[in-house]
Amino acid sequence: MVVSNFGKNTEFFPFNQFFSFLIVKSRFYPVNLQLEFLKIMENINWSNLTFGYLKTDFNVRMYYRDGKWSDLEVTDSEYIPLHIAATCLHYGQEAFEGLKAFKGKDGKIRIFRMHENALRLQSSSRGILMAELPVDLFEKAVVEAVKCNERFVPPYESGASLYIRPLLIGSSAQVGVKPSKEYTFIVFVTPVGPYFKEGFKTTPVSIFRDYDRAAPLGTGTIKVGGNYAASLVPGEIAYSKGYSAVLYLDAKEKKYIDECGPANFFGIKNNAYITPASTSILPSITNKSLMQLAEDLGMKVERRQIPLEELATFEEAGMCGTAAVISPIQRVDDTDNGTSYVFSKNGKPGAVCEKLYNTLRAIQYGDAEDRHGWVTVL
Repeated sequence: MVVSNFGKNTEFFPFNQFFSFLIVKSRFYPVNLQLEFLKIMENINWSNLTFGYLKTDFNVRMYYRDGKWSDLEVTDSEYIPLHIAATCLHYGQEAFEGLKAFKGKDGKIRIFRMHENALRLQSSSRGILMAELPVDLFEKAVVEAVKCNERFVPPYESGASLYIRPLLIGSSAQVGVKPSKEYTFIVFVTPVGPYFKEGFKTTPVSIFRDYDRAAPLGTGTIKVGGNYAASLVPGEIAYSKGYSAVLYLDAKEKKYIDECGPANFFGIKNNAYITPASTSILPSITNKSLMQLAEDLGMKVERRQIPLEELATFEEAGMCGTAAVISPIQRVDDTDNGTSYVFSKNGKPGAVCEKLYNTLRAIQYGDAEDRHGWVTVL
């Protein structure tokens, strides 16, 4: 019989009075694991999820060897067999992506802009000399990972989503500083709540001049782990002082706005959406989407250098990215100068941030027309 809790591809098969097995994607599970699966699902409070890792059923993998990519492999293992001299461990040959799937009111699952993520992973691969994964293979892997874990896509209006993490690593042994000859590509998924625990509410951020996220001509424009490692120390200091993120200034002159923690920065003034142009900022797919939506709403869009002093002229400001979508900024504290740039005196998001946030979310959930072809419906 088909059990709806486990999705359309799952059935129980009784073999005799002592044993029964659950088959999921051609894999058999004994009855004790059936009960464990049910227990996991029953204990998930979809509306109270954090942005963390929750074990799901499967992940998918492909391997690059002898100049070509292998067929797609589905596994329930959460671990990677890896050589101790793998280049990802020693020389940072590692890149990843982040995207989401949403369940709509109609029950359909929608994946947001995975084509853009495939292209960005290729850019990251070129940046640190890894084998490029073809776009069609990336999209095939993402779709398969979501379908294999369909029961973990949070329900509509729960405020949660299925986070999709593609990962590409150099996996062959190499002691000298050279690129790997072999690569492993993995896509795993996990249901998540908002990145910032406050959700769509304003939070304070702070400028730290003693730290840089990335150098102007370094790896800031690609999505590699080293950029995030560099942000851990200032990030923890910021959290300990009550800030949600660090607002980085450009590494060369400390004059211009750069990244904002793990997200892109944007400011709103005079019906314009303004976001930094920099050779050390990761091109956010969410920011790219918001720029388009701002244009659709009749706003002027500017991507340019933003001098620090211009913060005083913004009516609203926010951080944006796949994980956070939009996190409105309450104020920016420049503790070195004893200055605070306040964007929300009452602690509420501004009207433009709220409009952009609701418009983007409506497209992701299928509640608004997808005019730009951003959504893949499964």
